[in-house]
Amino acid sequence: MKLKSHFFLDSRQRSGILLLVLILMLSWGAYFFKNSFQQKENVSVIELVNYEQQLDSLVQLKEELNKPEIYPFNPNFITDYKGYTLGMNTEEVDKLLRFREKNNWINSAEDFQRVTGVSDSLLALISPYFKFPEWVTQPATKKRRYSTSVKPNPTKDLNTVDFKALMALENMNEAIAKRILSYRRKLGGFLEDNQLYDVYGIKASQVRSIKEVYTVLSKPEIVMIDVNKANASDLSTVPFVTFDIARDIIDYRTLHGAITNLDDLLKIDGITAYKLERIKLYLSTNQN
Repeated sequence: MKLKSHFFLDSRQRSGILLLVLILMLSWGAYFFKNSFQQKENVSVIELVNYEQQLDSLVQLKEELNKPEIYPFNPNFITDYKGYTLGMNTEEVDKLLRFREKNNWINSAEDFQRVTGVSDSLLALISPYFKFPEWVTQPATKKRRYSTSVKPNPTKDLNTVDFKALMALENMNEAIAKRILSYRRKLGGFLEDNQLYDVYGIKASQVRSIKEVYTVLSKPEIVMIDVNKANASDLSTVPFVTFDIARDIIDYRTLHGAITNLDDLLKIDGITAYKLERIKLYLSTNQN
């Protein structure tokens, strides 16, 4: 009796097995393809996010580099362009200009906001750069400097005092004494006692010690410079008038005509009330 082999398959059975194998292979292939695609998709998303972050960083860096650097400035002299760079709109700048046309002055950050109407956020951003004259920020100091009570009956000439006499004064040191004499030579002689405050590094106590004994008794002969005729080189010889300020003075008189009052120089950026008191010693509005 012949036994039928268990491994003998007819054509239909072989076809069925082949079809099953193909289905299994396709299923496994689809499974691996899907996993591989998801992995690639995840990697691509991560790379895309990183790329966007890097791009945002570069854009932010470019914006920071393009921002104009803010230097200390007097808010009384903001121009249209300066206001634009600070983030002010045209209406806010116009309010400031109209306020200044009436010869009114901004003396604090609060005044600036009240006049212009800028937002609190913008004020907080730019107000640390406000730079007001010393007579605004230190009124008490200014009063002490110009008080006659610090000069009790001086009897000796400030323009003839020598190094040895200066060193004999209270609170005086060698460096300051040399600077006083050097500055006196540069000026050609002091015109008033308060020019001592212009000596670099001098202390108020040292000035008081000098003014208790010395005062200007013999003023040097100087030729007053006509602010309406002098060129930039001549103007820049005046104490506290740099060549840039001299050019601004010429531009101002060109635009506004002759300067009839030296106080108008306060409208020029860089000239403070303190500096103007010194400048007036050497300038006139009409050279005869």
